[in-house]
Amino acid sequence: MLNNFKNFCSIFNIDSKFIKFIFVGGLNTFFGYSVFAFFIFLGCHYSIANIFSIIFSIIFNFFSTGRIVFKNKNNSLFLKFFTVYLTTWVTSTGFIYLFKHLFNNNLYFTGFLIIIPNAILSFILMKYFVFKNT
Repeated sequence: MLNNFKNFCSIFNIDSKFIKFIFVGGLNTFFGYSVFAFFIFLGCHYSIANIFSIIFSIIFNFFSTGRIVFKNKNNSLFLKFFTVYLTTWVTSTGFIYLFKHLFNNNLYFTGFLIIIPNAILSFILMKYFVFKNT
C-alpha cells in the first residue's frame, strides 16, 4: 500500500509529504473540534472551550505534523511551529477581511475560499522553516 501511495505521488508529481499533511490536517481538525465539544459538554462558555481547543490543538498538531508528516521528533522546534500557526492565522484573517467585501460579507464563502491557499502556505512554511532539515 505504501508503494502504491509513493507511485501515485510520483506519477502526478505531488510531494508525498503534502498528501500526508492534508490527511494529518483532517485528524488535527477532528481532534480540535473534539476538545471544543468536550468543554462545551462540561458546561464551559464557548470562548473558554475555544481557548482550550486552540491550546491543545497546537500541541497535538505539533507532534502529529512533526512525527507523521516530517518524521521529526525535535521538540525545540515548537516555537517555530507556533510562529507558523500565528502567521497563517494572521494571513487568513487578513484575507477574510479583504475578501468579505467582494462577496457581500458572506463569511462562509470567504472562509471556504482561503482553505486551500492557507493549507499550501502552512505546508510551505512547515517544510522550509520549521522542519527544513527533514
